[in-house]
Amino acid sequence: MTSNEFGRVDDKNNVYVIDAGTERLVGQYPDVTSEEAMAFFTKKFDDLEAQVRILEQRIASGITDVKSLKATHATLVKDCTEPKAVGNLTSLRQRLAAVEPAIAEAAEKASAAREEAIAQAMKDKEEIAARAEAIVANLGGINWKKSATEMTELFERWQAIQKDGPKVPKAQTDPIWKRFSQSRAKFESGRRAYFSTLDSKFKEAKNAKAELVAKAETLVSKGAKAAGDYKALQEQWKAAGKAGKAEESLWKSFRAAGDAIFSAKKEQDAELATEHKANLEKKLELLKQAEAIKVDDLDKAKKAISEVQSALSRIGHVPKDQVKSVESRLRSVEAKISEAQKEAWQRSDPAAKARSNSLATQLEGVIAVLETELSSAPAAKKKEIQAQIDSRKALLQAAQNAVD
Repeated sequence: MTSNEFGRVDDKNNVYVIDAGTERLVGQYPDVTSEEAMAFFTKKFDDLEAQVRILEQRIASGITDVKSLKATHATLVKDCTEPKAVGNLTSLRQRLAAVEPAIAEAAEKASAAREEAIAQAMKDKEEIAARAEAIVANLGGINWKKSATEMTELFERWQAIQKDGPKVPKAQTDPIWKRFSQSRAKFESGRRAYFSTLDSKFKEAKNAKAELVAKAETLVSKGAKAAGDYKALQEQWKAAGKAGKAEESLWKSFRAAGDAIFSAKKEQDAELATEHKANLEKKLELLKQAEAIKVDDLDKAKKAISEVQSALSRIGHVPKDQVKSVESRLRSVEAKISEAQKEAWQRSDPAAKARSNSLATQLEGVIAVLETELSSAPAAKKKEIQAQIDSRKALLQAAQNAVD
């Protein structure tokens, strides 16, 4: 026979455990020694104790899988009610009872966390539904590509909440899902209508631009002369709108025709630039001759400027940035000759001479009076009177020159 403080083995290898002060048969292990029989049922106790110890460690480590903890605890409580094992069963039951408050506390925290997670999930879903409703509230003025991406992202967020978030009662989440689902359906309907209209516009633009390409290609044979007509086609091209997928190929053909025309125009412009530069050199030489004309003999001067004007008109165009300069220099010479003519006419006009003689006589009288006053005037007044005399003498000289 074998025994210890928690049980014994009789001579028939029946094994008993002392449980709460009462001896209870747990089993029989025949054909082995009593020590082996006792060890077999002690091992069963050790297995139970190991499971209790693991449960305690899980709780101590902060594991929050309350459902698993509860299930494990309930199983162990049941297994420790009348186990076929020999050992300190009372201690095991006490240890299981001791962890019940911790499991209850963990369950309470888990419940609070779950409620918080549900509240957050509901808030996130509400934001998703509200944003979708905001998008479809103004379908007439949205960027369809950008908004389609955003609607897809909203749906993916909803799916992520469904997959990774807490399980929300269907009665709570269904109304929000219905709003979101209706917004998605409205968006898709609007998007299909928009792109259907867009396809129609693309087709119309495609046909219009195909015609413009044909017109542009017929202009190529005209070379540089067609540059103006091609620019007019460019304006029509802009007004035609986008042609969808055909836009790029149509544009390449249209631009190729334009490149050919403007290449010819560039060559022509280069030739004209050379010609204009040569014209400028000729005109500058003529302007030098014009600027050298003397106005003391008006007949010769008028003949000379007339010859220069005639020669300038025969030469042709000069660079645009030199036109004003050439014209300005010519106008200056013309103005000089015109002014000389005017002065000559004034000198030969009897009425002008009479007016000048009368003015000169008046000025001479005034000067004589002032000179008399100057001789007897006090020192403080002499400077003022002298200034008046000088001013009248200058006017007198001008009047005499006009008569000469």
